[in-house]
Amino acid sequence: MPLDPIFTERLRTHRKYLISTALEQAKAFLLHPRGGAQAAQRAAAKPAPVRAPKRPPESRPVPEPVEGPRAPVPEPVEGPRAPHAAVPANTPKVPRKKKTRASHRKAALNWDKKELQTIGTPGPRVLTVEHTVPVDRFPDVRVRIYYPGRTVTTDRPIPGVLSFFGGAFRIGGIDYPTTDAAFRRRAADADVAIVAVDYALAPEHRYPTQVEQSYAALEWLFANAESLGIDPGRIAVSGVSAGANIAAVVTIMNRERAGLPIALQVLEVPVVDLTGRHIDLAPVRAMHVPRILAIREMRSIAKTYLPSRAQAKEAYASPLFAASHIGLPPAVILTAEFDPLRGDGAAYTAALRAAGVDASATQYLGVTHDASIFTGVLPAARRWHTDVVSALRSLHA
Repeated sequence: MPLDPIFTERLRTHRKYLISTALEQAKAFLLHPRGGAQAAQRAAAKPAPVRAPKRPPESRPVPEPVEGPRAPVPEPVEGPRAPHAAVPANTPKVPRKKKTRASHRKAALNWDKKELQTIGTPGPRVLTVEHTVPVDRFPDVRVRIYYPGRTVTTDRPIPGVLSFFGGAFRIGGIDYPTTDAAFRRRAADADVAIVAVDYALAPEHRYPTQVEQSYAALEWLFANAESLGIDPGRIAVSGVSAGANIAAVVTIMNRERAGLPIALQVLEVPVVDLTGRHIDLAPVRAMHVPRILAIREMRSIAKTYLPSRAQAKEAYASPLFAASHIGLPPAVILTAEFDPLRGDGAAYTAALRAAGVDASATQYLGVTHDASIFTGVLPAARRWHTDVVSALRSLHA
């Protein structure tokens, strides 16, 4: 079916971003051939700007949407200058401030705040508790537990869900407003404890740091479940996009290492093949996005995350390449019609089913990769939330 009208302006902005990024990469390479590759990689690692749609007329008024995250504007040069004043020929050029990765992430965080205000749904007030999990040979990792109520009751343990945020392995985190709100709403509506893992970001920390941190969080959760008020017999994993990759990998690592009883895996718009072989370009063509630019953007994700391209075929990087999928937990997989990663979700569902795993797949029509955060303005996003909550509530059975 056609793309939902609510995404029209966002798509227009995203096309502009892809083109501007490609031009910036080409300029960096032409002006600085030796350092052009590194500059191009930095440009590709920027978050894609998007334009948030306005709420329907019947909704409460909100601030006008602005264009996507940008790096801070460079400070003006010293001293005022009269308009149209002639600049002496020997005046040295003031170098432009470099757009740092930190500034891109700060801009993305600010943009995410606007996303929650304009198209999202705030999360309810729930009890949150943070812990630091030690990780052997890798940086320790922070986890935040979202309890469905305002207290922890150890005499009535509840199901727990180890959850991983999305962001192409290089942006995002549990402090992002839309991510935090989703965890709060899912904990409250499904009556489960969401254990959110704040894994390290690439390229400062590359694979396998993220999956080792996440697996350490899984072992920690099972070892401490009872004291945390969580039933060790009812623990699931879930993730969105890159986080879904990590969630799927954790189930494979667990099968090979400890065999802890993971009851369920919920994978939303998962990327499970970092070689790019299962990228579906039909949505790209349908949205009139230049094919070559879309491919470059998606390939840059793997390039940022993996130390070497050859590692894309490792099972802990691309769970689709696991030698076997036998014995993995039942899976609920959600994909979007206008998402190049929909092929990944379909391929992983097929692989799980071929291995005898109870796996279901649902594709939401007319929506894009990030549709699940649009709960304030999009019925399909609200249904997405309801379906995830329904899957998590199955842990109470």
